[in-house]
Amino acid sequence: MIKLQLKDGSIKEVEAGKSVYEVAKEISEGLARVATCASVDGKVVDLRYILEDDCELVIHTFESDLDGKKAYWHTTSHIMAQAIKRINPNIKLAIGPSIDEGFYYDFDVEKHFSDEDKIKIEDEMRKIIKEDLAIERYTLPRDEAIKLMKEKDEPYKVQLIEDLPEGEEISFYRQGEFVDLCAGPHLMSTGKVKAVKILSSSGAYWRGNEKNKMLQRIYAISFPKKSQVDEYLEILEDRQARDHRKIGKDLKLFMTHPLIGSGLPMYLPNGATIRRILERYIQDKELELGYSHVYTPSLATTNLYKISGHWDHYKDDMFPIMQMENEELVLRPMNCPHHMLIYKSEMHSYRDLPIKIGELAHDFRYENSGSVCGLERVRQMCQNDAHLFVRPDQIKEEVGKVINLIFEVYIKDFGFSRDKFKFRLSLRDKKNEEKYIDNDEMWETAESQLREILKELNIDFYEAEGEAAFYGPKIDIQIQTALGHDVTIPTCQLDFALPERFELSYIGEDGAEHRPVVIHRAILGSSDRFISFLIEETKGNLPFWVCPKQVKILPIADRHIDYANDIRERLQKQKLRVEVDSRQEKIGYKIREAQLSKVPYMLVVGDKEVESRTVGVRSRKDGDIGAMSLETFIEKINEECKNFYL
Repeated sequence: MIKLQLKDGSIKEVEAGKSVYEVAKEISEGLARVATCASVDGKVVDLRYILEDDCELVIHTFESDLDGKKAYWHTTSHIMAQAIKRINPNIKLAIGPSIDEGFYYDFDVEKHFSDEDKIKIEDEMRKIIKEDLAIERYTLPRDEAIKLMKEKDEPYKVQLIEDLPEGEEISFYRQGEFVDLCAGPHLMSTGKVKAVKILSSSGAYWRGNEKNKMLQRIYAISFPKKSQVDEYLEILEDRQARDHRKIGKDLKLFMTHPLIGSGLPMYLPNGATIRRILERYIQDKELELGYSHVYTPSLATTNLYKISGHWDHYKDDMFPIMQMENEELVLRPMNCPHHMLIYKSEMHSYRDLPIKIGELAHDFRYENSGSVCGLERVRQMCQNDAHLFVRPDQIKEEVGKVINLIFEVYIKDFGFSRDKFKFRLSLRDKKNEEKYIDNDEMWETAESQLREILKELNIDFYEAEGEAAFYGPKIDIQIQTALGHDVTIPTCQLDFALPERFELSYIGEDGAEHRPVVIHRAILGSSDRFISFLIEETKGNLPFWVCPKQVKILPIADRHIDYANDIRERLQKQKLRVEVDSRQEKIGYKIREAQLSKVPYMLVVGDKEVESRTVGVRSRKDGDIGAMSLETFIEKINEECKNFYL
């Protein structure tokens, strides 16, 4: 007998040699029906996995967690591939993984998949599901696996197997006539899948390399209930409406152009206004907290990055070298080395610390053209960056202040829900010696200090190996965007390495030289990514104090334009951003246009308003508010914005 510790902590004894599926049936028939995969001592395994020793066993379902969903979706990717091979046996298979929402499969096919093709594929998938084909797992030696895939004329599968080590046992899954190379896990039969929907198709380079052949990728989703498909399609529709690229175009915030280049957006006047307001806002916050701001060049010699370590650990993400006379220059990917040199330019006493150097810095990173996305992922970004040079005894207090500033900005000033944020303690992967600076003592000290700080601040967090910066661990605030993307915007990093590399020091109370510690932090992250996040969260209905146009004055006829211009001048003296729509259009059209432009307030002026020296106020949110004096309207605005930068 072996002992299994279940998720609830209870112990179940079973005979050795039973499969996970058999154990699930012993626990309950209902659990066995909905089980999709399991974890044995933390490793995700197939339901067919044979249990031989004592272990911790967690049985996953579609509803329980992402692992459960991914097994379900991975099975459905095979069903889709089988359906496509039935329709066109000449299509070559590439890869078909599950992702965080659904799955995709890449195919080598002569033409793009049409809408008509997708309907046929869905219909064939439903037939395969109805056939309820048993799914069987088996393994082959590497040489036999290559031979099998060559016989089936699947060159991409052959490449994948050839990349695996000699002597590796290669696993396959069979369902009916269809066999696919796969590590699993998978459901017990195709009939376990209930509802499917093909979402989209696009081109995708084999292995993500633009030098390789362009394949056709199909994205799809599946659920245990049809109603869940309908609900998901509603979510996708909402995400489409929130997409910052669409809203950015509609509101004339930014544009891109192939002559400028991929991942290099240009801010139009409205977008530039938003960015200017946000950047002034965060700089004012920092000034109140004792930061000093600097400007540093966007170029530097390769020698700077060789000293910092970026050249060894980050050069693949940097733009190519520019040879200028006797110097090798690169566009900087980050500005921390520059700030190290600013600190080093003069002597410092322990009394001077913390020294806080901030910058709105333009940084450049070579993102793959397939991964750039509007403002969210760009090749040139403006970082709200700062470096705090602190004594070791100041680490806890200063990291706490950074976290408090993050809460103040995101929750108090912008009103985002605390539930949107997950704190991630990003640690190094000890096995990946090439990615990180080699100093075990430094890593253990830094990681334990950040862990202790989070615990003392009573902040729930999770740990992620392999997500640290090459020079030190991080507290990353992970935000789920309205489009379902998991992104890092604010971050706080602890760094013992760069002060050592740049030989930074301060004179301690004992008169001797000591090494400072550097806290790297970003609050808005990059202006670009924060703006994309803000647009999507608000659907473009930005907070009043951020809106590029806060008030639009709508004269009903030409004879009301002089009064409208007078109102504009008075509001501009209040530092409000105002525009008069003096076009010869009907007032209903002007109101609709202003509403679509997401202007917070519209002031309608006609004969009655001119005579009574009032304005007819319409709100983006509440519609027609009614007539009021301009003084009353200004008081209303001031009350609404009294806590914000204007």
